[in-house]
Amino acid sequence: MHLKFPLIAILAAALAIPACSVPSEEGAVQDPYESFNRVTHTFNKGADRVLIRPLSQAYGTTVPNPVRRSLSNVAAHLDEPKSVANHVLQGDIESAGHSFFRFLVNSTVGVAGLFDPAAGSFGIERRQTGFGDTLAAWGAREGAYLELPFAGPSTERDFAGLVVDVATNPVSYVSGDVAILNTASTIPAALNVRYEFHETVDSVLHDSADSYAQLRLSYTQNRKFKLNQQGPDDVGHDPFEDLYDEIYEELYDEF
Repeated sequence: MHLKFPLIAILAAALAIPACSVPSEEGAVQDPYESFNRVTHTFNKGADRVLIRPLSQAYGTTVPNPVRRSLSNVAAHLDEPKSVANHVLQGDIESAGHSFFRFLVNSTVGVAGLFDPAAGSFGIERRQTGFGDTLAAWGAREGAYLELPFAGPSTERDFAGLVVDVATNPVSYVSGDVAILNTASTIPAALNVRYEFHETVDSVLHDSADSYAQLRLSYTQNRKFKLNQQGPDDVGHDPFEDLYDEIYEELYDEF
């Protein structure tokens, strides 16, 4: 059963991708579900205002930074096997070996991922990826823009990737205790990201004239940048890298 369900999830995602909406013009954002997305966006803003932001502020001001950093390291560490698997599926064996060695170092020297000597002492930076990136590498279209309850901005392709990531996360098959730890570790990690980037998140969600349009633009532009579908600006800086990579990818990656 453990082997069949991941295969079913991957097959379902693969079958769903051909049905993805096709943009009417090159580079355009396809948003046929805008009315529904805006309702979800309003819900997400309300949830952030009354729940996520207050909890993140309480967490950030009461828990010392070294403790918060270690708990976030655990979440990132347990996400590493997923990256290894997807690098292999993308045909990037060098990155797969890189991520595997990073996982090995942090599992041992890093005390089960509490610390990150792989990056600090060995220069092995994190190369996070998921099945949404794999689908893009396989040539699947990104499809229509979506905003998911609690999970934030996405596309049809990335949503299919998220379903597969959750269903096939390798650490879930190690033991029930590891699976529980993996789920539990994402909560403090998410709160820490929301706390550390509160000014950026607040400016987009609560201070923008049209927060939905701003978030949609930020997400889609950054995804194109990450997948090498478009380059950075003239000074070599991606104006959206902090907004999505550091906030939403960490905040909602394990939803």
